[in-house]
Amino acid sequence: MTEDNFVDYVSLNVRSGSGGRGSSHLRREKFVAKGGPDGGDGGKGGDIIFIGDSNIWTLYSFKFKKHFKAGHGGDGGRNKRAGKKGEDVVIKVPLGTTIIEKKSKQLLAEITEKNKKIILLRGGLGGRGNCHFKSATNRTPRYSQKGISGEELIITLELKILADVGLVGFPNAGKSTLLASITSAKPKVGNYEFTTLKPNLGIVDYKDFKTFIVADIPGIIEGASSGKGLGHYFLRHVERNSILLFLISAEHDIHKRFLILREEMLKFNPELLDKKFIVAISKIDLIEASKRDLFLDKVKKDFKSISVLVLSSLINLGLNSLKDELWSALNSKQIE
Repeated sequence: MTEDNFVDYVSLNVRSGSGGRGSSHLRREKFVAKGGPDGGDGGKGGDIIFIGDSNIWTLYSFKFKKHFKAGHGGDGGRNKRAGKKGEDVVIKVPLGTTIIEKKSKQLLAEITEKNKKIILLRGGLGGRGNCHFKSATNRTPRYSQKGISGEELIITLELKILADVGLVGFPNAGKSTLLASITSAKPKVGNYEFTTLKPNLGIVDYKDFKTFIVADIPGIIEGASSGKGLGHYFLRHVERNSILLFLISAEHDIHKRFLILREEMLKFNPELLDKKFIVAISKIDLIEASKRDLFLDKVKKDFKSISVLVLSSLINLGLNSLKDELWSALNSKQIE
């Protein structure tokens, strides 16, 4: 999946169908005197339905179609014939999609399960035919009910990607390069900040035909939790990953940057700190081989009980060990 095809935020206009009108027909047959009312009920309007589809990864299809309108119910007919039900509109969305009313910002639904079905707007009920209004004092009612109008909403769809592993780090930490090295994904790679502006997904081929999904989340900077650097758009993608891989470049103060990343996540959503995580130092090839031991000794003192992996996507160092750690973490109850 290319970055241009990854759409994670769209606004849609959705409208359910109106119910059909009840019939006011009076029975008229040659040998039936005063046949009376026989108007049927109107049909129910169509619903707006959302369903989770695990084969869809992005909201890209909504880039071109933003209006969805369900069918109206048919009118009732003679001989108490009911009107036809309006056609439902079924909208398939990727897992991890939230549906929010645009004006009030109210959360309407979350779709995180395959084939999970949400009826967002129900169609209007059809009106009753005049046969329902016959009484001892009104033998030939010549009126019926109108159908109930459908509902209309302007909604926002937000995608919070579902992945096994989320790559978290500052801009230019080497996340995209790492993703390209351990998966077949082809993210944009460049030696400048914010090369990645939208998440990229890749599938890691592990041993014995096992696989897991890694998401390259755009760089998070200090102040991201308050919206700096589009922080809110980036941080929300962290929420749905099983494990977080903090990737920090060897060029910087590893522990300081780790603490900043954790602090931004805490401010955005404290529950993010409950997630399993692994810390890895990228671009270790930038440290001279003779100075690496001294560098790593300092890192171990700073992190104490937290083990830190060392890797370089450029010289293919530590990548297999990283895969082992990630697979182990995904299949264990807790990371020490």
